[in-house]
Amino acid sequence: MDALISAGGKGTRLIELTGDVIPKPMAKINGKPVIERAVERLSKYGIKKIYISVGHLAEKITSYLKNGEKWGVEIEYITENEPLGSGGALYYLKGKVNGDFVVCSGDTVFDVDLSKMNAYHKRRKALVTMLTHPNAHPYDSDVIICDRFNRVKGISKKNEHQGFYPNNVNAGFFIINSKALDYFDQPKKVNLEHDFILSHINKNSRVYAYKSPEYVKDVGSPQRFFNAEKDIERGLVEARNLSKKQKAIFLDRDGTINEYNGFINTPDGLNLVPDACEAIKKINDSGYLAIVISNQPVIARGEATRGQVEEIFNKMQTLLGHGGAFVDGIFYCPHHPKSGFKGEVKRLKKDCDCRKPKIGMLLSAQKRFNLDLSKCVMVGDSELDVLTANNAKIPCVKVKSDLKEKATAIPTAYAETLSDAVAYILDNFKY
Repeated sequence: MDALISAGGKGTRLIELTGDVIPKPMAKINGKPVIERAVERLSKYGIKKIYISVGHLAEKITSYLKNGEKWGVEIEYITENEPLGSGGALYYLKGKVNGDFVVCSGDTVFDVDLSKMNAYHKRRKALVTMLTHPNAHPYDSDVIICDRFNRVKGISKKNEHQGFYPNNVNAGFFIINSKALDYFDQPKKVNLEHDFILSHINKNSRVYAYKSPEYVKDVGSPQRFFNAEKDIERGLVEARNLSKKQKAIFLDRDGTINEYNGFINTPDGLNLVPDACEAIKKINDSGYLAIVISNQPVIARGEATRGQVEEIFNKMQTLLGHGGAFVDGIFYCPHHPKSGFKGEVKRLKKDCDCRKPKIGMLLSAQKRFNLDLSKCVMVGDSELDVLTANNAKIPCVKVKSDLKEKATAIPTAYAETLSDAVAYILDNFKY
């Protein structure tokens, strides 16, 4: 598989660091140019031919990387005499690449298990696969709208989101099939997402989101540059690669992240607990993944559709995003074992393996995120959550809530608030 690194931009936001004497991909982060890190990561996964689009101060890149022999790759440069935007250089790959290839940016720090992403791309028989992830500022990021099978249905542009939305942000890392290059009939300035990819979405082509917590962050501004530098120093960039075992804090939703309000069947019923953003942000900064595990019997009982339940989760993600926090994954069980409810969905009335206190949702999360369950912890407000943790043989911290029940299962610890629970975990489980 080949790759294209886009490195032709001027990088005006980073001039205070580069002094406009080097292009932004050549800015050194922990002593090494950002673009060199990209070449290294691509080479690690067996990519032998890398095309690099260059423009502003191109000679600084070409004289440093040369032909790529140092990294075991062959580099071919595409010179943009006029700026072609984030996607225009793709035109020059027509007739040169055959099959799937990677596209990424030269001002992005990333560490992605490319073999895992490529396997997903091939299973989906995708024309384009976009790596997406949650971030701490979805309101000013492009949000990728998908169906329940992760097929992309649209792109909600940053600062234009309406209502509640999933925190499913374009990461700027793609696998594209060469057939998609039929879009081009001449060289022109193209926005990769809003022009090229959106045109394929509108034609109902097979465009999919690959949802991953792996590290993919642009360093195009000084603050993002310094943040990435710190993440490299503490080993977070490499640790998030899904070839490595991950650790997670599983979070119940109702009574834990949001105030307990019985069975919620509309977004109006969801209000975050006061410290939800603060607590989950601590998880985001810790190296743990934050994963929601929630029973949603309202679907089987006919009290809400799957779409309505997902809109409630969208509200949760929107509110967390405005507070600078995010969850890495959401797993919910739509089943209910008992019958007799008006409007119930009979095919969902069953004794399943995913409904808590069974551990099916935890096992699904384990498979998706390559979790080491022995390094995971549960946080919830009910005996059901404690029993789930017991069944998974992991610790559980139980938070105080308004849920009235006679509890017999004993958690590992009790906490007054979600923040207290997270602090206890970070202090006592140093995996």
